[in-house]
Amino acid sequence: MQIRNACLFVLVAALPCAAPAAAQQDYPNRPITLVIPLPPGGTNDMMARSVADRMSAALGQQIVIENRASGGSGTVATRAVAKGPADGYTLLLGYTSTLATGPHMFPNVGYDVRKDFAPIGLIGGAPALLLVHPSVTYRDARDLIADMRASKEPFQVGTPGISTVNHLAAVMFAQQAGVKLQYIPYKGSQPLITDMVGGHVKVGFNPIPVSRGALDGKLIRALAATSATRSSTFPDLPTISESGLPGFDAVLTYGIVAPAGTPRPIVERLNKVLRDALATDEVKRRLIQEGADPMPTTPEEHGAIIDKEETKWSSIIKSMGIKH
Repeated sequence: MQIRNACLFVLVAALPCAAPAAAQQDYPNRPITLVIPLPPGGTNDMMARSVADRMSAALGQQIVIENRASGGSGTVATRAVAKGPADGYTLLLGYTSTLATGPHMFPNVGYDVRKDFAPIGLIGGAPALLLVHPSVTYRDARDLIADMRASKEPFQVGTPGISTVNHLAAVMFAQQAGVKLQYIPYKGSQPLITDMVGGHVKVGFNPIPVSRGALDGKLIRALAATSATRSSTFPDLPTISESGLPGFDAVLTYGIVAPAGTPRPIVERLNKVLRDALATDEVKRRLIQEGADPMPTTPEEHGAIIDKEETKWSSIIKSMGIKH
């Protein structure tokens, strides 16, 4: 009887460990929610949807896209996911504004980007473009920088809003070039393009997707991309790094993260199907059409990029004293 009771005790004690292990092996056995912390229709939406179908097919369960426009430039919904269950069934589209810039611009966001998330992997990175009106005579970014340095007055540059990554890219550009800029903030990327086409502002930093129509119509010109390497969308366009500011790198990165504590086998499974999706011609084409470059990574590489971006952008934000 004592031996039997001892065996029963061992069996019962093992059940709490056996149940999670079995759940991990069966993962996923129901649909997965991928939260986008912003309204539908933007680049975040495109990034998530570009890989969701392929990942769903590989996992045998649907990945349901859920937009949560709850404020704070995405930080409110990001906090909600961070505090949610770490079971692999609620994931987050995490990007530069929620994992690098937002925590330093909004007070008490309620999450720590290094402690509260388990990185799954990057989807892609999207640079901005340094744009000019066709009337200006600059051949390249070097000419623009030289003119800015020679100017006795702050040089006017348009950006889509204050504290956006495009605005911060302009700030970083000014710091590295040693020039003074007068920032002209617009309420979004499209109003900036409209004013650039009209010649009301001659220089601006803006994302690729909203700029392509005006570029194709030769209503504006691109001098350089803000990424460290050339954009797959514009392979003939030099980077700012190539044009006199070595090491310049300002991109929006997009990836998938889960709440911290998500079991490692689940993280590895999700990473594999994400990387397999990014290797397909269909997904590569969709990303490049939207001005993004596929960026397959391991979970560790993704975590290192989150850390690097948070360190870089927090320093720039602090130097500007930006707070919402």
